[in-house]
Amino acid sequence: MARSPYHGLERRAFWRTGVEARESFASSGLFRPRFPITPEMRVATAGSCFAQHVGRALRAAGVAVIDAEPAPAGVSDKVAKDHGYRLFSARHGNIYTPAHLAQLAREVWDGFKPAEPVWPLGARFVDAQRPSVEPLGLASEEEVRWHRARHLAQVARAWAGADLFVFTFGLTEAFVHRDSGTVFPMAPGVLGGEYDPARHVFHNFGVAETVAAFRDFAALLRAANPAVRFLVTVSPVPLAATASGAHVEVATVRSKAVLRAACDEIVAEDDGVDYFPSYEIVTSASARGRFFAPNLRDVTDEGVATVMAVLRAAYGLGDAVAVPEAAALPPAAGGLEETRCEEMLLARFAAGAGPGAGGS
Repeated sequence: MARSPYHGLERRAFWRTGVEARESFASSGLFRPRFPITPEMRVATAGSCFAQHVGRALRAAGVAVIDAEPAPAGVSDKVAKDHGYRLFSARHGNIYTPAHLAQLAREVWDGFKPAEPVWPLGARFVDAQRPSVEPLGLASEEEVRWHRARHLAQVARAWAGADLFVFTFGLTEAFVHRDSGTVFPMAPGVLGGEYDPARHVFHNFGVAETVAAFRDFAALLRAANPAVRFLVTVSPVPLAATASGAHVEVATVRSKAVLRAACDEIVAEDDGVDYFPSYEIVTSASARGRFFAPNLRDVTDEGVATVMAVLRAAYGLGDAVAVPEAAALPPAAGGLEETRCEEMLLARFAAGAGPGAGGS
């Protein structure tokens, strides 16, 4: 037989041996890291709902995951998480798009001031850039602004102190302030504020915009923390709702394709960024759909455990009982759990939807 470029390639290069015949995801060579993760490293996490699983898995494996805004003493785990604590390395809530991530970095290090920083929530007020962290709101706009300033200082501390920054790309759809371009984490009117088409506009980010936003974020973080590396992944969780006008399933495929293509471009051009295939594991044909719950959206415990087993195996991380003290930041200058996912609140709007509004 004549030789071809495929002669002598590894088993992982062929569908029959790499997918059809594999015994487990963790032993299949699906992911080969560019650089190590060790228990001594300080890791910051951010991203969409699925990123919360990544942070927990790294902690369980003994990795020093940063928590710059710990919950007050004596607060139960449920109450803490309902208020945005213990989810990420800072209390910013879910960050669904790289554009929002870059905007937060600009606010921390580049003097950016978001439009509509405070939204009303009934008679109370919330931070428009993280409305989910105070479910009942705060008593005044001034209180929201005070908490915002304190939060930004802790974000800077967490991110500047990280050896590795882990980010899960979640969505391409967002609502932005029409005049300033300010990106909101949720549409106005869902968790505070009020939607006004004269002031707010829907935007569906493309590949080039997504790549540019992450590059902007990485440049700002590297200016404060030159040695930091990045691990990026794409959330396998479908959209809860779409404002694009497309069917939600079509919109989901478009969104995930854009995010995956963007990650590919970023990793190809930057040796300091690696991609972990959580999306590919959960949606794999060899999983035969079993990693999704009956609602076809939530990832099952088995799915999450499989993703994290691949992560731990690739980095040689074992399960640990407790996180070492190395997880602490440098001194300041002055069973699997469910995720907190405010995007799910969009489902409540489906009750009155008709065929032309996303209904079945």
